Amino acid sequence: MDYMLLLPILFPSLAALFTLVIKKKFSDRGFRTIYVGVVLVVTFLLNLYAIFNFNELTLFKLTESLPISLKVDELTYLFNILVTVMWLLAGIFSFEYMKHEDNNESFYLFYLLTESVLLALGMAANFLTLYLFYEFMTFLSLPLALHTRTKEAINGGLKYLFYSVFGASLALVGFFFMTQYGSIDFVAGGNLSAYKVIGHEQLLLKVFFFTILGFSVKAGMFPFHAWLTAAHPVAPAPASAVLSGIITKAGVLAIIRVIYYQAGIDFLKGTWVQQAFMILTLITVFMGSMMAFKEKVLKKRLAYSSVSQVSYVLFGLSTMTAVGFVGALLQVVFHSIAKNLLFMSAGAIIYREHKTNVDELKGIGKNMPIVMWCFTIGGLALVGIPPLTGFVSKWYLAMGSLEATGVSAVLSYLGPVILLTSALLTAGYLVTISIDAFIPGADFDYKKVKKTEPNKYMTIPLVLLSAACVICGTFATPLINYFTNIAKLIIK
Repeated sequence: MDYMLLLPILFPSLAALFTLVIKKKFSDRGFRTIYVGVVLVVTFLLNLYAIFNFNELTLFKLTESLPISLKVDELTYLFNILVTVMWLLAGIFSFEYMKHEDNNESFYLFYLLTESVLLALGMAANFLTLYLFYEFMTFLSLPLALHTRTKEAINGGLKYLFYSVFGASLALVGFFFMTQYGSIDFVAGGNLSAYKVIGHEQLLLKVFFFTILGFSVKAGMFPFHAWLTAAHPVAPAPASAVLSGIITKAGVLAIIRVIYYQAGIDFLKGTWVQQAFMILTLITVFMGSMMAFKEKVLKKRLAYSSVSQVSYVLFGLSTMTAVGFVGALLQVVFHSIAKNLLFMSAGAIIYREHKTNVDELKGIGKNMPIVMWCFTIGGLALVGIPPLTGFVSKWYLAMGSLEATGVSAVLSYLGPVILLTSALLTAGYLVTISIDAFIPGADFDYKKVKKTEPNKYMTIPLVLLSAACVICGTFATPLINYFTNIAKLIIK
């Protein structure tokens, strides 16, 4: 019965391809809204049914030692539920937003196909399967970045493609070496063969470093972050939301699998690989915040923010401590919620007010109070203001840094300092927008105020995500306990 694991993968992909058969009917906006909405809801339900009832499935074997296999574990629950929830909310938001975009049929075709491969990626049982669906994800999500087909969109999409292919090529090095010095299967705690590794430690350290670098491209880590700030701002807002909130986390998932399920922290902890990885994450956290602070285009500011905030996750992983790992997983969830909220809020502003620059948003809270309150909650969550989500994850990340024993004391203490500095910069580039939006000053022309709040397709997802920022931050204990149990399995 484990073949039922294929249901949440096959259903959205077949539903997407079926739109080509009913192309004429699918071009009708009303039918398309109902069709895509039903597919997204059913995919969410099928995913829950499959991952909580079935465990493992081998699809086929390239050779006896190279199977394409699916397996459900604790990370699958986290990643796949996050994917289906965010895909559903961004999809609902898109029903109104995409009214002012052309080529809706192709957008939803690739939107559904990308969701299906992400769910397969979350269930990958080994390196080969993960790599296969990781590559599919790049090519199927590319049309989302290219959607508007403007010169900027084409340039951003091509940059996304080139960076992603380059990163995947680096990561492929790890696959070849894992077949020689261990197993390609994901095993909690790592699966290197101790007797095969002897005498080849330095070679394998280089291999794992390049593999981590390769997957970090999708996560937007320095020096491979440029694609993110080129592709996200030019994509439609629903695509920007999932690109930033979810697809960057595919790179994070792959790095977790490499460090904690292939190499094992016993092999990497205290080595130059850990030190270099941590340094790069801290550079990215600070640099992304500084660039966001200076950026005047709203969506590009949010893209630079993602560069910084996703590297909070990578920093937690680089500590190789249980507390840091818990903080990293919390940040995966909390950043996804807040950044989807912020990108969709920006999309609502662009859709209703046609304003794209930060300088144009003074007083906009008078016109769009719901949208701007949601934007404010998302911004405060990213800053880490209690009791919102970001405070909890950043607290665990700081504690993980102080507990890190495999790195120099300077790095261990520098981590919390940079996290705090980044949080202050985040307040500078997000909270100031909200202040100007609601308190525009005496020179603001209040006579021009008019309500431009978007309809329920846009506001309901925003309100739900805002509520999640509050609820998940206030009642974070169940998530903390769950992630702590995962940490106990892989950090011994």
